[in-house]
Amino acid sequence: METNVQAGSGAPGHRTGYVFIERGMWHDCGPSLGWQPSGIREQDGLYIQPDQHIESPETKRRLHNLLAVCGLLDELLPLKPRPATVDDLLRFHTREYVDRVKQMSDFQGGDAGEVAPFGVGGFETALWSVGGCIAAVDAVLAGHVKNAYALVRPPGHHAERDRGRGFCIFSNVALAALHAQKVRGVKKVAVVDWDVHHGNGTQQAFYDDPSVLMVSIHQDGLYPAETGKVAETGSGAGVGFNINIPLPPGSGNGAYEAAFERVVLPAVRAFEPELILVSCGFDAAALDPLSTMMLSSASFRKMATRLQSLADELPSCRGRLVACHEGGYSVSMVPFCGLAVIEVLSGPKVNVMDPYLEEIEQYPYQALQVHQDAVITRAEANVALLKSRLANSEGSAV
Repeated sequence: METNVQAGSGAPGHRTGYVFIERGMWHDCGPSLGWQPSGIREQDGLYIQPDQHIESPETKRRLHNLLAVCGLLDELLPLKPRPATVDDLLRFHTREYVDRVKQMSDFQGGDAGEVAPFGVGGFETALWSVGGCIAAVDAVLAGHVKNAYALVRPPGHHAERDRGRGFCIFSNVALAALHAQKVRGVKKVAVVDWDVHHGNGTQQAFYDDPSVLMVSIHQDGLYPAETGKVAETGSGAGVGFNINIPLPPGSGNGAYEAAFERVVLPAVRAFEPELILVSCGFDAAALDPLSTMMLSSASFRKMATRLQSLADELPSCRGRLVACHEGGYSVSMVPFCGLAVIEVLSGPKVNVMDPYLEEIEQYPYQALQVHQDAVITRAEANVALLKSRLANSEGSAV
């Protein structure tokens, strides 16, 4: 039997876990145009013809289908998820918020806060999304797999303590990190968020917590417009453990590579986590309708390669990395970007051509620009702050 899978540099066998939950593909955001609810209100001049909501299952299904058709899915170890419990949610979210979403879900659905729509049964669907990320973390920490990819929906990194935001109901990655700490005994977790939108919910969860390093690389002022600034470094004991890299619109491979080499990797290396979680959005891709960045699938491959290599290098981490799917709204590019990341995690490489790669790589201004470099330089100062805080904590422990 012919195979499309080529031998890679990774260890043989099923070393990468994979979560895919069909119920998540049934998550219902309702009719809309883009993210705006559809309808007619003549007195206000509102005429929005219904279309599929931009946070649709299509990009996720296409990624899953590409994995299956090219043969890489056979190289991954399927992980059986469970729905999260209310106790899982309450590690971050308020009881009032959890109860409110449940009540709306039982009736006819609604909006969990700000642009976070869901239909009947959306509460339970969101529990599966959280639970899928927790299952991936459990499998990695138990040593059943080295790393894992959780292809879950709805996404989570915008969900705040008492409200949903930006298509997110519950904070998947934050809750997975808290599970790792509270249930599995992990002391230090690093979260790297490369979704093009700022991970405001994850930032809120750990803003005063020095046991979790949060690094977000995103498009400046996109969503939420009011968060994700370089000056947001944490509060109280958490000062220095929150690092934002708000890149200017139009940033490409050069800016992201520089941000990774000068900020992301040095920060994670200094922090020495036992587990790395990735909020893995693909909406910084060049063809994404919700951003104006210029990344190719090769860009995501490079970021995943550098981060997995660092996880392998750190004695505290021992290769333990879990990527949880977040945004990404280009049906053309998400499958190829996702495949690139999962190839890195799993080791085997498949013979799949990205038809957009060559053109995007040749876009003008892919190299690091002066105004982009200025932002990264400012963020570098916060790596120095982190190292100072770590040194002080080690000194006080002696």
